[in-house]
Amino acid sequence: MDATHDDRSQRHRIGVLFGDGIGPEIVPAAVEIADRAAALEHTGFDWVEAPLGHAAIERYGSPVPDETLCVLDELDVWIMGPHDSASYPPDVGGGHTPGAIVRTRYDLYANLRPCRAIPGVRATAPDIDVLIVRENSEGLYADRNMALGSGEFMPTPDVALSVGVITRAATTRIAREAFRAASRRRRAVTIVHKANVLRMTTGLFRDVCREVAEDYPEVTVTEQHIDAMAAHLVRRPADFDVLVTENLFGDILSDLAAELAGSLGIAGSVNASATTAMAQAAHGAAPDIAGLGVADPIAVIASTAMVLRWWAEHDDRRSALEAVADRIDAAIAATAAAGVVTADLGGDATTRQFTDHVLSELGR
Repeated sequence: MDATHDDRSQRHRIGVLFGDGIGPEIVPAAVEIADRAAALEHTGFDWVEAPLGHAAIERYGSPVPDETLCVLDELDVWIMGPHDSASYPPDVGGGHTPGAIVRTRYDLYANLRPCRAIPGVRATAPDIDVLIVRENSEGLYADRNMALGSGEFMPTPDVALSVGVITRAATTRIAREAFRAASRRRRAVTIVHKANVLRMTTGLFRDVCREVAEDYPEVTVTEQHIDAMAAHLVRRPADFDVLVTENLFGDILSDLAAELAGSLGIAGSVNASATTAMAQAAHGAAPDIAGLGVADPIAVIASTAMVLRWWAEHDDRRSALEAVADRIDAAIAATAAAGVVTADLGGDATTRQFTDHVLSELGR
């Protein structure tokens, strides 16, 4: 029996962390939709729940307790809901957000953020279709650049400093992620840096990406400074395929690209290592609308499809999951094209109504 038929007879264990704010509303929508799509492909999921955020603090005294990490240690893939770390008590979490704790423990060095307009969704740039490959383990962010302590420090109350870290090893592996992705897309990579000013740090990033490019002669390579790249994304987004960049630049560009595509609410995202991946929407917990039933679930549903596709690409025993992901993406697109969208996209659908319409589209 080939791998595909083998896969369709088995179940797949996936972790699920509902998180804070709108997380307990949108993550269950993704789970329900993934279950329905999997059943149509004659496979299925066993969901392994783990506490995260306020619920975990109430029960264990930590937003990411050891009990949760022990669950994740046994899994290849999970869905993480948004966290609202700004509202946590100051004496929990050790100063690190749940995302930082999990990302560091499992070395989730690649943040993959596709931004593509969806028919039926009003978009500033309806022709945008880019994948931003963001290095996720170092750079200027203070939780990713020191073995001990913070990468930000204040020698006096009036002076603040930040350490930025770029290494050859981390740049090499994120560049390979970008070029592999481009080989499956439109075969074009743009290296985004600021080497005209940050000559040593982003200069090293640029140079290592150039070296990796030599192993992918089929991929066209261009370069842009970060400020010019932001302008070009607004002016001519269709000219770009895969953007590879360091952490801070990638975070900013991906939010910009998501808004150009329609809304941060549709921005799916995967954080991955070579062996493990986490689906996590690019947006936050939105506590101001939590409990109202109006949150847009597209981003976390799209992230779930992304992580299933990642799993299929990295493990041939999971090959049926690519078809599951295709079904989910098609149902999202059909629902949006029918005008069933939430308020952030100009519609009036509730989270439940959007979810139900996606479920009905899966059955067509």
